[in-house]
Amino acid sequence: MEDVGVEDVTTNAIVPPEHRSGAKIVAKAAGVLAGHAYAREVFRLLDKDIEYHERVSDGDTVSAGDIIATIQGRTRAILTAERVALNILQRLSGIATLTRTFVEAVSGTKSRILDTRKTTPGMRTMEKYAVTMGGGVNHRHNLTEMALVKENHIAVAGSIARAVELIRKLSNVPVEVEVRTMEELQKAVEAKVERIMLDNWDTESMRRAVAFVGGRVELEASGNMTVERVSKVAATGVDFISVGALTHSARALDMSLLHEGVVT
Repeated sequence: MEDVGVEDVTTNAIVPPEHRSGAKIVAKAAGVLAGHAYAREVFRLLDKDIEYHERVSDGDTVSAGDIIATIQGRTRAILTAERVALNILQRLSGIATLTRTFVEAVSGTKSRILDTRKTTPGMRTMEKYAVTMGGGVNHRHNLTEMALVKENHIAVAGSIARAVELIRKLSNVPVEVEVRTMEELQKAVEAKVERIMLDNWDTESMRRAVAFVGGRVELEASGNMTVERVSKVAATGVDFISVGALTHSARALDMSLLHEGVVT
């Protein structure tokens, strides 16, 4: 609806309704692929009988020049759906590619790379799927799945203990608490939460936190994570490292759709 409006004036003026043809989607850069199911559905919205054949699977690496998929069907559907399908494939593949870079940076450690809720409005399910194709792990998809107590929640509740107590009365979802100091870390452990977030802690403080917790609760490191820094953070022994950049700063993986002529 956003892209087409009332109709694709250019395509509808030039292409007869029953005209059929083929096309291929080609990678123009190296990366990790993600998004086939969504791209296929875009074409099928305009031609339910269209044939979309994956040439490379989601989660696989591609090089410039690789054919990602081939398509056959009504030409109007192929040309009208092209931009939306490519937008989705490029966006999701960019996220998968960046995620893979972070995952490789912590290889050999216990740390796992988490995404966040810093997603494009309306595209969260797709973007979080792309993270998994890059080897990352999804944090909560929405505010119902897990309670995450931040400093403003603590300020309103009066204490970490009180905040956790109130949540336990409402729901049995896992509870995570964001802490800023060792004192808050101790209080969160005493509250018997499932996970504790070390937000913007330096690596030496993270090491002390890991030693203090001693495996009693999962620890998540967060705050301005870069590929250069994340390996040092992983070396502290934290269980998870959340990276907002996976979904808010990933660069789209360039690709194009090339028409391949009439089919019968």
